[in-house]
Amino acid sequence: MRAALGGGGILLGLDTGTKTIGLATSDPAWRFATAGKTIRRAKFTADKAQLAAMIAERGVKGLVVGLPLNMDGSESPRSQGARAMARNLEDLGLPILLWDERWSTQAAERTMIEQDFSRAKRAERIDSHAAALILQGAIDALRGAAF
Repeated sequence: MRAALGGGGILLGLDTGTKTIGLATSDPAWRFATAGKTIRRAKFTADKAQLAAMIAERGVKGLVVGLPLNMDGSESPRSQGARAMARNLEDLGLPILLWDERWSTQAAERTMIEQDFSRAKRAERIDSHAAALILQGAIDALRGAAF
């Protein structure tokens, strides 16, 4: 992805689930990821239209799709769903990076609890916060700051 984008441009992070898609965006210099909105899943064409509108509105240059792996690193049925999502978004013409999302939802929830979010607010925002953690991990690695 770094080669495709020349090390910059807004990225859109996706935490895809069966009921929702959490979204997050990066700044153009890939320093930080910010949680965005959560899309309630409908038919794929409607979901894709919402994503395409956001991509156009924000000038997104690439996508980071969370890849849910098992704890041993093997793939699961949810992994197949994330890969299918990435394949179905290829015709948007943007580079797509699949990023390991193990522990992203748990880390997002822990952070939101520490910040004293109510249960209702956590339920409403958990997917977008998980997308921000996924995206932050990817941009840290793309910038060479990963541990």
